[in-house]
Amino acid sequence: MSHEEDHAGTRRDFLYYATAGAGIVTTGAVVWPLVNQMNPSADVQALSSIRVDVSGVSAGTQLTVKWLGKPVFIRRRTEEEITAARETDVSSLPDGLARNDNLPPDAPATDENRSFGETGEWLVEMGVCTHLGCVPLGNAGDFGGWFCPCHGSHYDTAGRIRKGPAPENLPVPIAEFVDETTIQLG
Repeated sequence: MSHEEDHAGTRRDFLYYATAGAGIVTTGAVVWPLVNQMNPSADVQALSSIRVDVSGVSAGTQLTVKWLGKPVFIRRRTEEEITAARETDVSSLPDGLARNDNLPPDAPATDENRSFGETGEWLVEMGVCTHLGCVPLGNAGDFGGWFCPCHGSHYDTAGRIRKGPAPENLPVPIAEFVDETTIQLG
């Protein structure tokens, strides 16, 4: 084998590697914009977490906010509502799970597992009926919580389904108090 043939092999190898490298860079330049467009836009990312001032919510009333395109009920419960919710036997509920995204999926539907604050006076839940996605009315129904007039689902003062076709309790989203008057969703 001559020195010239050895040199030609090296040149050929270089051309293969250069062509392959150029192909990879070109593919990346084409594919990256397609992949990047699937990322959430800045306005969607900004709405994935919101803070809600609850200083104006008095006992027995609720505030409804829109988060991720859905209503969220933030209720400041009265002592009577808390007592009624805590006296309910979990085994008598149609859905015995808390449905609280802040807790493990198998947490029982006790009032303590669905409410916020040391006294349990705050309730934060998605305002969408778990039957067909209607928005229930507050302070209504047979159990003093929420009532979905579309199909007759009754929720108690802890947002747990008690009667009607809804299969699950109203879900509790990721939420926390960031100070005494502000709740962060998401």
